[in-house]
Amino acid sequence: MGSLAHLVEDCLGIVQVYSDGSIFRSEVTDFHIKVHDDGSAIWKDCLFDKKHNLYLRLYKPRSASNSAVAAAKLPILYFFHGGGFCFGSRTWPNFHNSCLRLSSALPAVVISPDYRLAPEHRLPAAMDDAFSAVKWLQTEALSNSADPWLDGVDFDRVFIVGDSSGGNLAHHLAVKLGPSSPGLNPIRVRGYVLMAPFFGGTDRTKSEVEAPEPYLNLEILDRFWRLSVPAGDTADHPLANPFGPYSPNLESIMLDPILVMAGECEVMKDRIEDYAKRLKELGKNIKYVEYQGKQHGFFTNDPFSDLANKVLEEIRYFMSENSQVIGYHAKNM
Repeated sequence: MGSLAHLVEDCLGIVQVYSDGSIFRSEVTDFHIKVHDDGSAIWKDCLFDKKHNLYLRLYKPRSASNSAVAAAKLPILYFFHGGGFCFGSRTWPNFHNSCLRLSSALPAVVISPDYRLAPEHRLPAAMDDAFSAVKWLQTEALSNSADPWLDGVDFDRVFIVGDSSGGNLAHHLAVKLGPSSPGLNPIRVRGYVLMAPFFGGTDRTKSEVEAPEPYLNLEILDRFWRLSVPAGDTADHPLANPFGPYSPNLESIMLDPILVMAGECEVMKDRIEDYAKRLKELGKNIKYVEYQGKQHGFFTNDPFSDLANKVLEEIRYFMSENSQVIGYHAKNM
């Protein structure tokens, strides 16, 4: 950076943007969360996008090696991490712990992809990478030399989970893929779980103004959007605000079932609740669950807590309920 450059954006010290356009991204993050690997799930990394050098992390419950468990095909769960589109990785302890827990508790094969981050790669880069990650699974399913970790999985029972900005990606994947995801054959996505999805908008909600969290407030939310949407756009961009003035009308768009979760004390709670309410009014198959007294990261910050057990039970029930649905497409015509 030039000697006269000055700091214009500071995203929690992790990403800093200077007046000459240069960007500093810290390689060291002070995590207050330790990896909790109890051995109940195993994992490995795979390259899924050579062009952009993007990896995903595969998780498999150790119990899958048991002949009795292996006899039943495991569902597949995608997990898209959060971070305001500006930071985060499959390797971060909070997301790694979450995937270990999801894999062993449900049980399921979990796929946790990375995606390109802003401001170096503004939206729609993350959305393109999320779609690419899902297409990777289709390629594997059609291959004669698929990854052996995918032996014994049920490609007909795929669920997509997203946390925060990952929840935003999950919503847009639901819109893009459509009911039963016909373009992914033989992959079939059965439903989407949005954990405190990161949505924006220029109109302020009550919780955004009155319910700041220790590590998340309106100023930080605004900064995330300034850094992640295309230059010159606002938080009403269609990839930020699903009900914004420039967004597609969702009334005529059919969607697979969606489970939305939020903490009662989240700064984004009102926006998330409104999203679920409006989809419900449009006749979509959507369920909204709110956790009293909880803030952002209610699951990912401690996926081994008592509350996390309740979250897992909700996801487990959602997956079971939507694994045997017949004719969902026709039912929602």
